[in-house]
Amino acid sequence: MTIRLSLDNLGKLGKNIAVPTYARASLSAGIVHFGIGNFHRSHQALYLDALFNKGIDLDWALIGAGVMASDEKMREVLVAQDFLTTVVEQEAGNSSARVSGSMIGFVKPGDTAALIAQLADPAIRIVSLTVTEGGYFIDPAKGTFNADHPAMVYDAANPFSPKSTFGLIMAGLWTRRGRGIAPYTVMSCDNIPHNGVVTRNAVVGLAERVDSEFAEWMRKTVAFPNGMVDRITPATSDREREMCAHDFGIEDAWPVFCEDFTQWVLEDKFPSGRPALEKVGVQFVPDVTPYEHMKIRILNGGHAVIAYPAGLMDIHFVHEAMENALVRAFLAKVETDEIIPTVPPVPETDIGAYFKMIERRFSNPKIGDTIRRLCLDGSNRQPKFILPPALERIRAGKSIKGLALESALWCRYCFGTTDSGTEIAANDPIWDRLQPMAIKAKGDAMAWLSMDDIYGDVGTSDVFRREFGNALNSLWAHGTKETLKRYLANTL
Repeated sequence: MTIRLSLDNLGKLGKNIAVPTYARASLSAGIVHFGIGNFHRSHQALYLDALFNKGIDLDWALIGAGVMASDEKMREVLVAQDFLTTVVEQEAGNSSARVSGSMIGFVKPGDTAALIAQLADPAIRIVSLTVTEGGYFIDPAKGTFNADHPAMVYDAANPFSPKSTFGLIMAGLWTRRGRGIAPYTVMSCDNIPHNGVVTRNAVVGLAERVDSEFAEWMRKTVAFPNGMVDRITPATSDREREMCAHDFGIEDAWPVFCEDFTQWVLEDKFPSGRPALEKVGVQFVPDVTPYEHMKIRILNGGHAVIAYPAGLMDIHFVHEAMENALVRAFLAKVETDEIIPTVPPVPETDIGAYFKMIERRFSNPKIGDTIRRLCLDGSNRQPKFILPPALERIRAGKSIKGLALESALWCRYCFGTTDSGTEIAANDPIWDRLQPMAIKAKGDAMAWLSMDDIYGDVGTSDVFRREFGNALNSLWAHGTKETLKRYLANTL
């Protein structure tokens, strides 16, 4: 028997299910969050839920916001469940479930007037966002805000009826300024180096096209703290829905399954106030940069390293990739030889021990994270996770053989078939561009590196071009397994 998730049914759930200890009626909104996906619900929303369970800061509840058509489906599901989410934390040999209740509303996507009114509410003191690495309108090669993106051009021309997250954030700030209401803090929760700076560049860069005086006001008064977030959280499928029902007796239309590890490091720059998240494990530090480098390069970069060889060898789950001796050894060698040396010291952190922990997390068989998810959106992830350490090593005159091979594996993956000949379905927002380039690169490896909007200075490096070409030619001549063997034997 299963119990449908709702406020009325919380008391009917099994005794092994942790539920909110606070009365939902006691909560009031303090945060509007753009991008209500699995990661947000396993991370920020759960930290707030834990804080509310302590009876603290009940005026910091979440209001959801979305700008994509797909956001409406999430909203419909959460409305039907009274904005409750089942979060299943999984570790080898153990799984536990808790119900999170930190969200109390969700503005209907497309209702611009209602959303701007919500953003203008003085009670809202933080606007946060998880819009993925590709959602910030960044020029991949230069790392700068692209004000000429069609979405930004539209919002600049229609500042009071914008369609993008950044246009809406700007419109909310414009309204508050006009009414004499203090600005909210804008807090990115995405895996982007200096995510606060990147967010500021987008919001202020857009405002500059509308009103330079308004943009200058933003620079002086609006805070954009940098932050590092970490928790492996796969997508939800029927597998997770069935497990939620079978293992915990909960009928949840969109449960979240994640690892039990979680980390959040934030700069303490919240002039309009913030919840006391340090009481539930959030680290507030003067400079997030070392933590960002460590996580983005070792974990996110590590995901990219194992993703494409595993995908080409028809491996489905991430833990299965870690069970493959070649993939695991490839990860260890690239990380140890080329990625970790680019990571600066991190306060009170042993980088070697951190990598060992990452290996354990990747190996967790309970998560069910898929290789296809890790392969997704390489055009946005490679310039953030792989190419920066490669460029550092190129400029330092150091080897980039492993990082060049990783990039060649991405190219080979975008060809659209695995080594066995199995078709790879489109797996990138610009797949229609990448696949023809990958097909061309089979005969001319340098064609791939001609995408200077992705590769930038890395693609013009003679050393990188040589190593990339050698790796891609080997992949086509000998296949993934043999190429990995040669790399590991230092004979590639």
